Amino acid sequence: MARTVLPSGLRIVTEEERSVRSAAFGIWVNVGSRDESLSTAGASHFLEHLLFKGTKTRTSLEISSSIEAVGGETNAFTSKEYTCFYARVIDKDLPLAVDVISDLITSSVVKAADVDAERKVVLEEIAMRDDDPSDLIHDLFLEKYYGDTPLGRPILGTVESINEMSRSTVFNYYRKRYRPQDLVVAVAGNVKHKEVVQMVEDALSKDNFLDQPKSDYEIRLSGAVKVPGRGQVTLLDRKTEQAHIVYGVEGVARNDKRRFALSILATALGGGMSSRLFQEIREKRGLAYSTYAYSQQFAGSGVLSFYVGCKPERAIEATKIIQDILHDVAEKGLTHEEILRAKGAVSGSLVLSQEDTGSRMTRIGKSELVYGEIMSFDQILQEIADVTPDQIKEIARQSLPTSPTLAVVGPFRSKAKFEGLIK
Repeated sequence: MARTVLPSGLRIVTEEERSVRSAAFGIWVNVGSRDESLSTAGASHFLEHLLFKGTKTRTSLEISSSIEAVGGETNAFTSKEYTCFYARVIDKDLPLAVDVISDLITSSVVKAADVDAERKVVLEEIAMRDDDPSDLIHDLFLEKYYGDTPLGRPILGTVESINEMSRSTVFNYYRKRYRPQDLVVAVAGNVKHKEVVQMVEDALSKDNFLDQPKSDYEIRLSGAVKVPGRGQVTLLDRKTEQAHIVYGVEGVARNDKRRFALSILATALGGGMSSRLFQEIREKRGLAYSTYAYSQQFAGSGVLSFYVGCKPERAIEATKIIQDILHDVAEKGLTHEEILRAKGAVSGSLVLSQEDTGSRMTRIGKSELVYGEIMSFDQILQEIADVTPDQIKEIARQSLPTSPTLAVVGPFRSKAKFEGLIK
């Protein structure tokens, strides 16, 4: 892995892999829905769409067709704390990918007509999310857990905020947030670092984008984040065939060293077919088809969540089982066999996930952006191996018994029974 920091604050990281014939190029931007105010709610995601609509030198069609014409793929995504634009191509076509994606970052025009057209697309995306309760439930949970705060608001924004967002609002957001010191360029594959640095400097120098006073990049930091939704239930009464439930407790922030122990704990609880949740809820009782655990980590905060989708008449029983499992593990810890399986699952999935250049690019780009450093595979695997049963037991005792937040989507007129579970 190689790393270069330009005077403008732009960071370039690469991982060379000579055994492949592809290259993945990504530009990571240190901005997400967490950075939005009420008036700009959804702007980060809206902008992700709009930058593909055209630049000073390329139309929307030219952007997509140029990459597709060489068999490559390009896309983008937005999270609570960052946005990423990327392309994956054959190694010889990397200069094209660098030029096209960089063009989006430096020279997008964000026309008023495109804002109005893409507004409809984003509204359709919100409608699609709302039509899928297994997707909607996760936004509903975070809205309750974090309340009416940037972390609690949905990445997509709301129908109201998207309808009211003007071209000038989005364009000003673009100019304010997309600066060299806010970017990390990540490249993985059959590449050479020096050549990548030169390509990136040439491509991002358009429109004097890099001609700024010397700047220092910043790693996103945060003090403790308030979570007003602890001990509360939110219910969306909807005629669905299944009840969708997310039961969440306090997790750890992304810079917390305990995140490795929490990852093993989450995997043992709901990370696969051998996990406690899957065995108790699906295998033994047949209450659900889908049940799993996942952790989310942000600057200054984190949450450990458990999902189950089941028949409405079984929702209370399924929720009680989640509670019983968490209380049991908080009191007694995991078995030796569970810890070994979870460690193997975490380590193995990490290694297997890096079998393509796109995943490698994502790992180094995200790590550089959010941590300011990139741990090697060996370092990460060693951190996982070094987690002790006592550390897992300690994080279980600290997180699992905390006041839960419960989100439910299903045909329920009252949330009283669910409230009775968590009081």
